[in-house]
Amino acid sequence: MAYDFPDLNRLIAPQSVAVIGASDRAHSVGCEALINLSQHSDFTGEIYPVNPKRDTIMGLKAYPNMASLPDGGVDVAMVCVPADRVLGALRDAADVGTRFAVVFTSGFAETGEEGKLIEAEMQVIARATGMRIYGPNVPGLSNINRRIGLTFSPVFKDDKMGGKIGLVTQGGGLGRSFIQASERNIGIGLWASTGNEADLQLGDFIHHMAHDPDISVIAVLAESLRDGPRFLTAAQAAAKAGKPIIAMKVGQSEYGVKATQSHTAAMAGSAAVTSALFRQHGIVEVNDIDELIDTAALFARAGIRKRKGICVYSFSGGTGALAADMVGSAGLTLAEFAPETVAALKNIAPSYAAVDNPVDLTTAVFTIKDMNRNCLELAAKDPDTDIVLLPTPANYGGITDLAAADVIALAGGDTLFVPVWMAGYDAKGYTALNEAGINPFHSLGKAAKAMKRLIWRGNWQAGDAPDAHPASALPEGALDEAAAKTFLAKAGIPTPRGDVATGASEAATLANSLGYPVVLKALVPGLLHKTEAGGVAIGLADAAAVRAAWGAMEATLAAQDITLKRGLVEQMVTQSGTECVIGLHDDPAFGMVLSFGLGGIFVEAIGDVTYRSVPIGPAEAARMIDDIRGHALLGPLRGRKGVDKAALADVLVAVSKLGVPGRIAELDLNPVLAGPDGVIALDALIVRTENDK
Repeated sequence: MAYDFPDLNRLIAPQSVAVIGASDRAHSVGCEALINLSQHSDFTGEIYPVNPKRDTIMGLKAYPNMASLPDGGVDVAMVCVPADRVLGALRDAADVGTRFAVVFTSGFAETGEEGKLIEAEMQVIARATGMRIYGPNVPGLSNINRRIGLTFSPVFKDDKMGGKIGLVTQGGGLGRSFIQASERNIGIGLWASTGNEADLQLGDFIHHMAHDPDISVIAVLAESLRDGPRFLTAAQAAAKAGKPIIAMKVGQSEYGVKATQSHTAAMAGSAAVTSALFRQHGIVEVNDIDELIDTAALFARAGIRKRKGICVYSFSGGTGALAADMVGSAGLTLAEFAPETVAALKNIAPSYAAVDNPVDLTTAVFTIKDMNRNCLELAAKDPDTDIVLLPTPANYGGITDLAAADVIALAGGDTLFVPVWMAGYDAKGYTALNEAGINPFHSLGKAAKAMKRLIWRGNWQAGDAPDAHPASALPEGALDEAAAKTFLAKAGIPTPRGDVATGASEAATLANSLGYPVVLKALVPGLLHKTEAGGVAIGLADAAAVRAAWGAMEATLAAQDITLKRGLVEQMVTQSGTECVIGLHDDPAFGMVLSFGLGGIFVEAIGDVTYRSVPIGPAEAARMIDDIRGHALLGPLRGRKGVDKAALADVLVAVSKLGVPGRIAELDLNPVLAGPDGVIALDALIVRTENDK
C-alpha cells in the first residue's frame, strides 16, 4: 500500500507560531509554552500570543483570536486551552489557513468513548481543512539541533545538546528519560512525542527523520501502533536511506498491553507479531529504556556495515573470561588473531600475559609505560578484528584514566571500540570517554546485546517482493474445506486429490477412482473441529470401508443434531514429512499477517510460530522458514532427509499473495506436510471478510 506522508518541515522548523491560550500565569501550560518559545529557543520567526483577555503577554502583543492575526494563518498553532475548548480552537486555526496544530491538552480518547468521539472530530477537521494535528495529549515537539521548543516542558531550557539521534515516542515521561541521557554526552537532535495520534502518527515522524540530513539514527519508543502498515512503510524509507531504527515496543505482557491501551487508547497487536515484523523490516528491537539509549548511541557512532570478529581486551583475567563468556552466550564470534598479530603482541607484553584473544595484559599495564596503547593498537589492526570490547571492572584512578585516554586516541578507525565501565562512574576516564562520544556500557551483558544487534543489522537485507501475478479470486458460495482446497490449488498451493460426495455409494465410487487408501471428511456448515465431532475417518482401504465409515459418521453426527449431507473424499497422503502450519490473520495493529511454524500438536505445545507482513518474495520466505526456533527439524537430521525448503517457500509466497486483496479474514492450513519430495496442505480453513459475505 502506498502512503502519502506529509511534509513536516514547517512543523519541525516553523517561521510563525501562534500560542492559543497564551498566559503569564506562572506554571500554566500557556505560560510555559510561550516562555520556551520566546526565551529558551533560538526562534527568529513571528510569535503571536492569542488571549482575548490580554493586550500584551511577556512584552509581546496579544491577539483576541486567530482571525485577528496580521498575516492570517501561521505555520504552527500551539493549543493550550482546556479540553472543552480545543475543537473550537482547532476550527479557528484551520479557518485562517494554519498549517499545523500542536494540542497539548489531555482528557480525550484515553478517558473513554466521549473523548474518542472528540478525537474523531479532530480527524474530520484535519481531513476537511488540510491542517495537520499533532496530538492531543502531547508534551510538545523539541527540535534541539535548531533549538526550537514547541513544548510546555519546564525543563526544555536544559535540552541544549543536539545530535544525530532522532527520537519518536508516544508518551512524554520515557522520552524525557532518553533526552536526559545528554548527561552522558548522548545527544538527541529531534524529539517528537505523538500522544493520542488523532492525526499525525509515529510513522509520519519516522518518515520525516528518514529524509532529515541532521539525523542518522532513529530511536522509537512505541506504546501502541495505530497504523502498523504505515509505520512499516516509514521504516522501509529509513532502511532505504541507510538509517537504522532502534525500537522499544511496550506491551510484551498482558499487563503492558492493558496499560498502554488505557494510556494512549490505541489497539496493541501481539508482541510476537510485532517482533517478527520488526525483524522483517530491519528494525532493531530492544527491551528496556537503557538498552534503547545505549544501542542508539552505539549505532550513531558505528553506523551500519558488516562486522563479525570481536576482540576482548582487558587487564583482568577474570573480567576478560567473563566478557568472552558473554560474547559466546550472545552467539557472537571471537576474532582469531593473525600469527603476525600474536607475534607482535608477544614482543611487547610480558611473557605471563595472555595475547591470544581474549587479551589479558595483567597488572603489567600499571607499570610499563605505553604498553597498553601499543598492544591495543595492534589488536585493533588485526585483520579479523572488527570490534574491540574493553571491559573495565573497577576504577583504578590514574591507571584506568590513562587506559581511557588510549581508547580515545586510537578511536576513529575502521575498528569499533566498545568500552564497558562496570563501576566507579565518577572516574575521570569514564567522563572522558563520554565527552569523546565513546559512551561506555555499564554491564557486559548489555554490551553483548548491543553488539549482537549491531552485527545483525549490518547483515540484514531488505526482503524481496513476489512477482506481480494477481491472487486468485475467492469462489462464490460457502467456503467449506472442499471449496477452500479447490481455491488453494488454483492459487498454486498443493492439496490432496479429492471430490465431494453426497452419500455413501457416491463416496465409494469416488474412492475407487482416486485409489486407496482414502480419507473421508464431513462437510457441514459451521463444523470447524471435525475430528473432535467424529467427522473424520482415515485409512479407508476399500469401498466397503468407505460405506461403513459414511454410515458410522452419519450416526455419530446425528447424535449431536448434525445432518451429514456432503462429504469430502480425498486420497490419503502417505509420504513422510514434518507437519507445519501456515496461516493468514488480521492483526489489530498491522493488518493482514502471514504466519508459519511447526504444525500439528506443536502449535499448541510450544507455539513456535513466526510472522511476516504480506506479500513476501522467495528470499523472505526462506528467511521466514529459518526464523522459527525448530528450523533444524526441517533440515537433514540423523539420516533423515530434509524437507524441500524451496517448495515450502513457494507455498508461503503463494499464501502471502492471498492476503493482499482484502477478501480473506482468516486462513489456516494445519497441517501442511513438508517432506523431501514436496509440500501439501492436508487441511484448510478460509474465513471471508464481513464485507465479502
